Amino acid sequence: MKRMVTGTISTQSRYLKLRLLAPALLLLHLGIRLAFPTPTKFSDLVLFNLIAFAAAASAWYSPSFNDSGARLFLTLAIGLWAISSSISSWNSFCQAQLFSFLPDVGYSIFYPLLLLGVLRALVTRHKLAGQKFEIQELLDVIIILGGLSGVLALLGLAYAKTIFTGSATSIYLSILYPFGDLISLALAIVVVAIQGFSLRSVLLLSGIALFTATDIYFLWRCATTGYGFAALTDDGWLLGLVLIAESLWHPGKSNSLSSRVSSFAASTSLGFTAVVLSIAAVRHNSIPRFALLPALVTIALSFLRMALALRRARLALVDRELALTDALTGLANRRHFVAELEKLSNREATILLMDLDGFKAVNDTLGHDIGDQLLIQISLRFKRVINPSDLLARLGGDEFALICYGLPHNGLEAAQAIRATLSYPFILAGAAIKVDVSIGRVINDQLPELLHRADTAMYEAKRTGSGVILWKP
Repeated sequence: MKRMVTGTISTQSRYLKLRLLAPALLLLHLGIRLAFPTPTKFSDLVLFNLIAFAAAASAWYSPSFNDSGARLFLTLAIGLWAISSSISSWNSFCQAQLFSFLPDVGYSIFYPLLLLGVLRALVTRHKLAGQKFEIQELLDVIIILGGLSGVLALLGLAYAKTIFTGSATSIYLSILYPFGDLISLALAIVVVAIQGFSLRSVLLLSGIALFTATDIYFLWRCATTGYGFAALTDDGWLLGLVLIAESLWHPGKSNSLSSRVSSFAASTSLGFTAVVLSIAAVRHNSIPRFALLPALVTIALSFLRMALALRRARLALVDRELALTDALTGLANRRHFVAELEKLSNREATILLMDLDGFKAVNDTLGHDIGDQLLIQISLRFKRVINPSDLLARLGGDEFALICYGLPHNGLEAAQAIRATLSYPFILAGAAIKVDVSIGRVINDQLPELLHRADTAMYEAKRTGSGVILWKP
């Protein structure tokens, strides 16, 4: 632990200058803008975007106590925003236009990356804990954005056409940006409300809130008085990104609630998507075809997520069965047997504890491989004569146990049947192998130490050669 803390402090000291670079450049940019309001290439093309790149670098080199996914996704989100902003700024200053479609693509991809980063940043998961990013988290985020963007197309596009000018695609993208901010902010608020506040969550929420407010103000200016390029309020975007990057330098609270929140939000978004597609089917041409694409992708990804969830549940069931099953014989193992024993309560049952006689000699003379084959054959014989509802287990080595439900005479009959299965030899490796079994029998009387009493009776049966002995006080 001391070494880990020392390493974290060393990392923070090493990258302190990088961490302070973005805030320092932001203060410089604000000073230049206040002193010289007229946009210039240096302040609004170079310096403005350099701040965003510095914030991305700060997020990437944040301390190692961060979840690796949080660092990666927030770095990519901020970096992609910086690239898109750089291209947009270049096209505003220069006649030679650079890929005018790329800023819209970059700004659109920014939101899934931001949402993924937020969900993982609000849950500090140390890399040593073995918790890795899962594809279901990515699918949840895409389903959330796809579903809610379909609702946006249904509810907001018709109204937005009365306010904005331009193609339906450009109007749709214009209102999609603040909508993506609001989704990220809403999910972050829900998770933080459940977990409680920390400096990390306050900085992250403040950054997203400021970024969202700047986006909404930008949209309002475009729809009313008109947006002036390189306005002082544009620094709200940068300050929001700087605060998001700074949040990664502070530890958060360990919890796994974000995955449950994102899963619930994804299910809700899928329901919204179904409503959108139903309305689009009834009211033809009410929603542009390009706006229906996210809804169709959402449906497809929901089926993929469902398939992954079913596969995960199936694997979990297999793991659970393996944890309760003896690997050699396929019978229940000691853990399974003890767990069932604790559930007996006042149920009528008899417990049989069995130990093979003569098995050690087989192992010593013929080897452990033959011994293992013998145990498998013995298990098959035992299973054929017991009631399917009873629980037969191998506790380890050559020791077996049985919970025989019902009246006491059922347990006695089961013990006699089990002994009878060993009355004739096993043929293994060309040799006839004969073993016997000593059985301790105890009737469930709701008292503790049933297994210990059955063990005592079994060793008495082995010592006296009686075969089966019922434990009595």
